[in-house]
Parts: sequence; C-alpha cells; structure tokens
Amino acid sequence: MTIDPSDLRAAVSGVDSLFRARVAEKRAPSAAYGVFTRDGLVHTGSTGDVAGAAPTADTIYRIASCTKSFTATALLALRDAGALDLDAPVTDFVPAFGDVTLPTADSPIPTVRMLLTMSAGLPTDDPWGDRQEPITDRELDTLLGRGLRFDSVPGTRFAYSNLGYALLGRVVTIAAGRPYREVVSETILRPLGLESTGFERPNGDDDRLAIGHRFLDDAWQPLPFSGPGGFSSIGGLFSTVTDLSRWARWLASAFDPAGDESEAPSAGSRAPGDHDGILSRASRRELQQQYRFVPALAAQPSGYGFGLFVEQQPGLGEIVSHSGGYPGFSAHMRWHPASGIGVVAFENATYAQVSVPAATALHGILHDLSAEPVPAVWPEVVTAKALVESALHGATLPADTVSENVELDVPFTHRRAAWARAIDEIGGFDGSGTAFAAAGERPTGPRSPLVPIDVDSGEESLAPSHLVWRLPGRSGRLRVEIRLTPELPPRIQTLTVRTERLG
Repeated sequence: MTIDPSDLRAAVSGVDSLFRARVAEKRAPSAAYGVFTRDGLVHTGSTGDVAGAAPTADTIYRIASCTKSFTATALLALRDAGALDLDAPVTDFVPAFGDVTLPTADSPIPTVRMLLTMSAGLPTDDPWGDRQEPITDRELDTLLGRGLRFDSVPGTRFAYSNLGYALLGRVVTIAAGRPYREVVSETILRPLGLESTGFERPNGDDDRLAIGHRFLDDAWQPLPFSGPGGFSSIGGLFSTVTDLSRWARWLASAFDPAGDESEAPSAGSRAPGDHDGILSRASRRELQQQYRFVPALAAQPSGYGFGLFVEQQPGLGEIVSHSGGYPGFSAHMRWHPASGIGVVAFENATYAQVSVPAATALHGILHDLSAEPVPAVWPEVVTAKALVESALHGATLPADTVSENVELDVPFTHRRAAWARAIDEIGGFDGSGTAFAAAGERPTGPRSPLVPIDVDSGEESLAPSHLVWRLPGRSGRLRVEIRLTPELPPRIQTLTVRTERLG
C-alpha cells in the first residue's frame, strides 16, 4: 500500500484530541504515544508531565505484558537454533512442575506451545500475576510444589495466564544456558538498537522515567516499582515510544513485500536476507497467527498467537496487538500488517486502559486512508478468467486448462446448456465490450507477481487461487466463480455460473 504523505498527515490529525480528552477524565497523570509506518515514527504526542516536563517519545514507561512478545521471540529463536522443541513438556525445563497434579487422569503435561498460546489450562491471573515479578526461581519452585488449580484440561481452551509466561521465562533460561533477562537483552534488545528498553529501572537521576500512579482519595498516588525476578518474562520491561514502535515495526515487517517472488526459495530452503540475526521473517509471521480463539473478544474474530493477539477487523483485515497493565502503568501496541501502520501508547496509571484511544486512533487512521487490503490473484487466474469469458461466448476451453474433476462433476454438455439459459435470463450480454478479453499466453514459470483484483468493478477473491466477477447483461448479470488447482501450471477446478438480477 502506497501512502500519500498529505493523506497521512490528515489522518493522524485527530490522534492528539483523543488523548487530550482523557486528561479531563483523569485517566492518568501523563501519556505518550506515537504513530508509525514502515519508514518509522511519523507522529508523536503527549499529555501531562513527567518530572515537571511534558513527556516525549523518549520518556520511559513500563510496557508490562507487551513484554510477552519478547519472551515469545526468544523462544522461537531458540527453537530455530535447535535448542528447543515447542511440543516438549514443560517438565523438561521446570522439573518442579512434575509435582503438580493435573486436572484429570488423562491430562497431558502442558507443553511449551500450550504455554505460548495461553492454552495450558491455567486460570486467568492478572491481579495476582502482576504482583509476582520479584519472585525468585526457588520461590516459583516452591509455589509449584504446593500444587496448582486448573480451569480446563491442558491444550483445550484459551485463558490468559501470567504464570504460564513465567514458566516460559524459565524455559528460555534452561534452553539457552543463561538467564532469561540476559538472553532477551543480548540477543534481541541490543541487536535491534533498543537502547532505552530493559528490565532494570533507570538510574534515579534519569528524569525520563515516568512514575506509576493510582487514583485514590481523589488524588494521584505514586506507586513503588517492582524489581526484576522470576516473573520478569510476563511484563518486566521498561521502554519508550521510540523503542516500542521500532519493535512493533520489526515484527510487522515480516509481512512487508519481500521483493521478486520468482526468486523465492524451494521448500526447506531460506530466502536471501530472510534472517536478520534475531528471528526470520517466517518465524516472525508465525508469532502473529491465531492459534487459540479468544471468547472474550467475540465482537470480532480474535485469537492468541505467540505473545500477541490477532483479530479480524471488518473492512481492515488483520490487526496484531498486545496490551500491558501493571500497577501504575498501562501500555498498548497495535499494527496493521497489510499497510505497516501502527500505534504505540503509554499512560502511567493503574487500569488506565490506554488500549482504548490507541485502537480508536489506529482504526480511524486506517479507515481515513482506505487501508483495507486489496486482494490479489495469481496471473494464471487472470488468464483463466479470460478463457472462461471466451467460453461463455461460444469458444472452447482448452483441455489442458481444466482439471479432470470439472467434466466428472458436471459434463460440459450440461454446463453449456445451463450457461445458455442463464444468458437468456439476463437478456443476453449488453454489448458494452466488457464481457471478455483475449486470453493471451498462459504463465508457465514457477512464480509470478500477484495481480490486484478490480474491486471497483465487483471482483472478489478469498485467496490468490480464487476469483469471482460479474458479466453484465441487458436485464441482469452473470456471477462467475473460478478456483484453480495447486498444480504447476494450475488448472481450473471450480467453475460456476449463475444469474444475478439488478436492483
């Protein structure tokens, strides 16, 4: 998607007012936020003050559960290096979990993958989990030794679990052979240049640090910071708008156009430049998939991936996000993979829910920019469309362009008779000259760039191998649908034609 700078400036103009409105509502003593594209931050703003001055894009807040995406990245990097099997039981890394009685006699031991996708059967635990950060590894083992309660059989349903991600921090430590916080700092933060992001509270003389607050007795009360410990993998990081937007852009960049698809690798090989020394584009995309349905977000189809939420927004497509809530802080990051546009935001108050203005801001920008992704199809689909239109005008479909099931499903003698009846029902083609085009030479190469469909003319597509379009008649129109096989070269396997009345 190409973004006109003037259109983008107009689209982000309303973001500031969203956050200013929260000042009157006493949502937090301060806020800092930013809008980014594939090229970097394009707009930043703030409200309130930190250490007597307005916050900036470099003011440091806690990002809380946004940390979980860093934990998931560390795990996938270890998996890719051969140091970890996502389907291994957690007891391979946390032997103390072996003392836990599972909810049923046939329950599996939770695996690393179950913990990553919040499907290990553990109950939702935000209020408790947020207070456990300083716990030591020995104290976590003691907790496990006392036993756990489960909401469901492991591997069967979603429930947001901080304890699960605390266990994953230990998995990273054991698989890597060094402490979790060191792994994240040395293999993720430093290579990406996230210089203001870390697990330690900045020095006391760093006036960029926002202090967390709660609103009590009609006043903002400062809260102490928790120190790093055995639960740091659930939400222990500090960061800034500058750094967190860079992190989100790096994750989102896995969906950026990758260049010439004709040079794409064969199965089992890796594309040139695919790996940046941290995590491959393929593995970053793996983080951002829906693995577990999230019932609480049923207003739009939503799921949990690896340390990230993925939702389907009507008119926009996929949105990837994660919120963070810690005593005294609220954080949110959200992006639109198809366009590369995203928002990050912080507020320094408990339960501030900065996700609300952040989501409103991003969705408003995307709608203003008409950022709904335009489906694209294989060039072979375009060729097949032209061949089908020619056939509807009396030509013969070349035998090598149609898979054997088409004749077996409905013989062409019957199809042509049905087509003739359908054309009569719409009063014949309208003679506008748009009914069909020359087929041209069929592509035969291994890969060719995808071709955007013509949405304005009524074309629809559910996948690159699929197309629906309409042919106009004098009193109606034909709806034509094709789907191609996975072969090379692909052939038409679905061919349906039916009438649609106008008006």
